Amino acid sequence: MTNVWNRKKVAFLGDSITDKIHVGTAKNYWQYLEESMGIEPLVYGVNGNRWDAVPVQAQKLKDEYGDSVDSILVFMGTNDYNGSVPMGDWFRYQKENVNSHGTMVTKMRRYFMFDNETFKGRINIGLDYLKRNFTRQQIILITPIHRGFAEFGGTNIQPEESYPNDIGLFVDSYIAAIKDAGTLWSLPVIDLFSLSGLYPVMDEYSQYFHDEKTDRLHPNAAGHARIARTLSCQLSTLPPDFK
Repeated sequence: MTNVWNRKKVAFLGDSITDKIHVGTAKNYWQYLEESMGIEPLVYGVNGNRWDAVPVQAQKLKDEYGDSVDSILVFMGTNDYNGSVPMGDWFRYQKENVNSHGTMVTKMRRYFMFDNETFKGRINIGLDYLKRNFTRQQIILITPIHRGFAEFGGTNIQPEESYPNDIGLFVDSYIAAIKDAGTLWSLPVIDLFSLSGLYPVMDEYSQYFHDEKTDRLHPNAAGHARIARTLSCQLSTLPPDFK
């Protein structure tokens, strides 16, 4: 089968797992994809970033590559969970008059909520920007992977995912929101939370993470290779662009 992704410019927006500084690993998933699929990775992920950084990263991509980029992958959300960003709502509603089947009636109309203080609002803001500025590109959402315990010193101690964040939400809620966003904004979603098989809350899977004792949050090279294999199979079912 022809690899339609070969030589395509693929942008990666994200956080520490995407960052070129290689947090917790000697090699990132996008480097494995470069080798296995022949893509040209354009990497914009920044350690610690949340969904409110998506427009910032996307603007930098647009400034540097314009319409020459082919695909954009957004791998973000785990820091919103850890930072206890409120979930919020997808829509606001208001009554409006509309012609329905030849008769003017009043109906409740919905509009996307663009609230930068909530998770769903941040996703709406980011996807509105991407959809308006990259109409011929393939835009793909990627869910975060499961979260294990991490201790980075001082007060930066992050419990594993069986605990809720500080506002009582489990990571599953943030995963579900990203999947819903794909439906609402007509975007494919690659669900690494389910498909990668990475499960750092079990000791048996610590082999895929940076440090068994202090960092089961960041995949090591073996973990990134597993992410890349999962992504490559999913990407092969999707067109890389619409040019």
